Amino acid sequence: MINNKKVVVVLPAYNAAYTLQQTYNEIPFDIVDDVILTDDYSTDNTVEIGKSLGIKHIIVHQKNRGYGGNQKTCYDEALKLKADIVIMLHPDYQYTPKLIPSMVYLIANDVYDVVLGSRILNKGALKGGMPLYKYIANRILTLFQNILMGQKLSEYHTGYRAYSKEALRSIPYKDNSEDFVFDNQILGQVCYAGLRIGEVSCPTKYFPEASSINFSRSITYGLGVLGVSISYFLHKNTFIKSKLFKAIP
Repeated sequence: MINNKKVVVVLPAYNAAYTLQQTYNEIPFDIVDDVILTDDYSTDNTVEIGKSLGIKHIIVHQKNRGYGGNQKTCYDEALKLKADIVIMLHPDYQYTPKLIPSMVYLIANDVYDVVLGSRILNKGALKGGMPLYKYIANRILTLFQNILMGQKLSEYHTGYRAYSKEALRSIPYKDNSEDFVFDNQILGQVCYAGLRIGEVSCPTKYFPEASSINFSRSITYGLGVLGVSISYFLHKNTFIKSKLFKAIP
């Protein structure tokens, strides 16, 4: 524990057999108390590898729910384990577990409520293999969101995040999509709730085994992001109320 805070890492997995062990082996267990693996109906041996690694908390979906649905299970289970700090880490090794201490300390010492691992801050996104079209879309969407949501974040699209239990309990994440836009919706809820958001520079790693959505899914995600930002702006300014934010005081 850090400052008597229980730290739980959640691994939302889908066909992560190739990279799960490498990811797990780099988790800093000197500060991490528990690991939860949620398998979204993989077609490979992700679950078997998780068991061989000694992961005690493994939840298997009986059908594929999607990336957002997988995260909902992650956070529900982490809160059941009485986690004080929850780190969402992709088990595809696209994000390094070595940043967990930095992210955890910022929350444990009450500096931030939410910490994001930003691929943009270090200016190495393209060098790390991020496709050019994704980089351009990332920058355009982030600018659009910062304007509509009144923020100054370097990016909204990272999948590497740490939350305090208070942050998760204060937002209606269960109302969000079960698809990839979940990440953007939960961050919009965090912003609307006025929670403190910090960012740390995160190296970018793209390789064949790392999970990534294709071009058509990226278009769908981008349109969803625009929808979240517009809904946020309209709700904030009392034009049209959105269910994404209605439960946030």
